Amino acid sequence: MPTIYGEKVVMRLLESDTSGITIETTGLRGNAYRIFLDGIKVTNGIVLITGPTGSGKTRTLACSLMKVNNPGVNIISLENPVEIRVPGVTQVQIQPDIGLTFANALRSVLRQDPDIVMVGEIRDRETAELAVQASLTGHLVLSTLHTNSAAAAIPRLLDMGIEPYLLASTIRVIVAQRLPRRICKHCIEAYQAEPQLLEDLMGQFKDIPNFDLVGYINKVILAKKQRKEKGSSVMKEAKMGPDGKPEIYLYRGKGCDRCGGNGYSGRVGIFEVLDVTEKISRMVMDQSTSGEIEKEAEANGMLTMMQDGYLKSLEGITTIEEVMRVSRE
Repeated sequence: MPTIYGEKVVMRLLESDTSGITIETTGLRGNAYRIFLDGIKVTNGIVLITGPTGSGKTRTLACSLMKVNNPGVNIISLENPVEIRVPGVTQVQIQPDIGLTFANALRSVLRQDPDIVMVGEIRDRETAELAVQASLTGHLVLSTLHTNSAAAAIPRLLDMGIEPYLLASTIRVIVAQRLPRRICKHCIEAYQAEPQLLEDLMGQFKDIPNFDLVGYINKVILAKKQRKEKGSSVMKEAKMGPDGKPEIYLYRGKGCDRCGGNGYSGRVGIFEVLDVTEKISRMVMDQSTSGEIEKEAEANGMLTMMQDGYLKSLEGITTIEEVMRVSRE
């Protein structure tokens, strides 16, 4: 872009070495990780990754393809552009200028007898309809959608004109994600959470049955110290104060030569994974709102993105400020 002081450029640096790209390194874990793995191991249906541009959707999709990739599985991906090369996967570069759109390419792909189809993005009704038809005819379809939450993907697809009964029978799992920055492990420091922030933190987890936040934090810190993880020596256990309220510590980077003085190094994903159960399928049929679907998912044990981000800030992985920056709608 030309500016008054000369050219301005933003570069996206792509990794040529895919050996370190795995689902385990994205930040997916626990029950969310198990639900997602179950979703990509079925033989048909749709798995969606949602989030804004730059939230790590492409990397999560690439990790998913690597997880299910083996010589006996025919995987074809349609991408614009092809960012991460996945050995053993037929990757197609979308070129709208010559008529090779997502919709046109998807029609051709279905004649290639694929087991798994990855569609870089569902952005129009035609692509959405073809993805649904592909999943109904025995294909697993992985794709992305630009929505703010997992539950919001359903009304978005309904708005595109997909029939509720088709959506209810094809959607398996919906993931929403963001990419906050990681705290630099070389200059991490602990500080006590202020009362107002502590109240907000506790409020995020009050509706989770039998969840002991203090016990959870201490268990994680103990495990990190036993593994002798970098930066774990500065982590402080949570405890109950004399007033009966918990004393909880958060973490930040002081800034050092290793991180360029900003206290951050690398990024980590924060996720919410919506498992489309029978009840949620019925809610899709009834065209329930995204809020109603989200409430049902939380009742089934889904952690929201904010909750996942808050837990990662309590574990010294990222900062509370980063979580709030990327999660607020």
